[in-house]
Amino acid sequence: MKQKTAGITDMTSGNPYRLILLFTAPLLLGNVFQQLYNMVDSMVVGNFIGEQALAAVGTGFPIIFMLSSLFMGLSVGATIMISQYYGAKDMENVRGTVNTIYTATMVGIIPLTVIGILSSEPLLRLMNVPDDGTLEMAKIYMLVIFIGMIGNLGFNINAGILQGFGDSRTSLLFLAVAAIINIVLDLVFTFCGMGVFGVALATIIAQVSSWLFGVYFINKHYTFLHISLFKFQFNRSLFNKAIRLGVPSGIQQALFSVGIMAMQALVNSYGSSFIAGFNGSNKIDTFVFLPIQSISSAVTTYVGQNVGAARLDRVRRGTKAGLVLGVCGSLLISGLVYPLSALLMRMFSQSPDVISAGVSYLHSLLPFYFLCAVLFILSAVLRGAGSMVVPMAASLISLWIARIPIAYWIAGQFGKDFIYYSYPVSWALGVVIVLIYYLQGGWKKKSIITPKTAS
Repeated sequence: MKQKTAGITDMTSGNPYRLILLFTAPLLLGNVFQQLYNMVDSMVVGNFIGEQALAAVGTGFPIIFMLSSLFMGLSVGATIMISQYYGAKDMENVRGTVNTIYTATMVGIIPLTVIGILSSEPLLRLMNVPDDGTLEMAKIYMLVIFIGMIGNLGFNINAGILQGFGDSRTSLLFLAVAAIINIVLDLVFTFCGMGVFGVALATIIAQVSSWLFGVYFINKHYTFLHISLFKFQFNRSLFNKAIRLGVPSGIQQALFSVGIMAMQALVNSYGSSFIAGFNGSNKIDTFVFLPIQSISSAVTTYVGQNVGAARLDRVRRGTKAGLVLGVCGSLLISGLVYPLSALLMRMFSQSPDVISAGVSYLHSLLPFYFLCAVLFILSAVLRGAGSMVVPMAASLISLWIARIPIAYWIAGQFGKDFIYYSYPVSWALGVVIVLIYYLQGGWKKKSIITPKTAS
């Protein structure tokens, strides 16, 4: 019987620009759906509940992201492993990787949920969240999100599996389901008077629905795989490889979230209006970042498959294509959003103070977004090749050595409206680190595939 391979793209042959663009397009649209229901949360609470609720929904995000980072890192590791094994046509290890990652997640979600519930309020207080109603609403939002965290983690694992195959289209279907459910339930629960609790409940219902639908779809259309949620299958050797690849990414994301919390603590010291402006503009910033994120994911898969197939010549061509596409895309979208910053902020609030705070954020970042593109594309190349430590180091050094200290210094010297210029300084430092390592070439020896397997 012929195996079904719906949506799989072999990136070891063909024009790199075309392959990366074809992979990026549905992934970008899918990422838009994913951010859409996050943005709808903010729009609904900002316009129908109030600016304190808008501040509450955004301020808990770095804590949620920090605590779930290890599992997010495992999904990154799974993507790299699957792309390299698929490039080497080693389907047995592809199946083993999928089963092992799912087993680890289903077991690990229990302690993650408990830790998240117990630590929510102490971490919010550590971040200087104002006790004017914002703190209580943020705590409620976070507790509900942690209870339903399995939906978010499960979706990311499904997306990582598919991206390893070069399939970016199927995840779009999962995200469309989640976005539609979330938008409808957001409005229904809010108009029923459920407040921030209703917004959080809508989010986890949407995420769990998308995750379970994804499991059903993968099992039906990818017959060489079978995800069984409660029939644990664990391969220690593959898990160790996933840890080696995923833990640096997880640590990077966790410590990066701590950095965001440090930045959020600075923002929180200026009151609810400034917090709401930061959180609203951050949602807009996330949409600006989506093309870079999507191209980076495409480049990681492209590099992974070609490293698995021992095609380093194609890796170099793909790196150039990714940089050209990333820089051009960032310049285009930044140029479109910059003059519309105040108008876009009005989606979240009509308060002049909130709008002004958000515009300051966007106008500080947008002219320099091409630096972010270069940093993320080069980091994606290194990760796809299996080199995880240098991208992690570049991210953390740029954050802790540049962004946070400079932001606090600027706040004391020039005032709150200028603190966000610390972002482009940190991007520039990160670019220098990853570019030097890429040109040095040590990443070429980091593949998990042996030369014999890849030949």
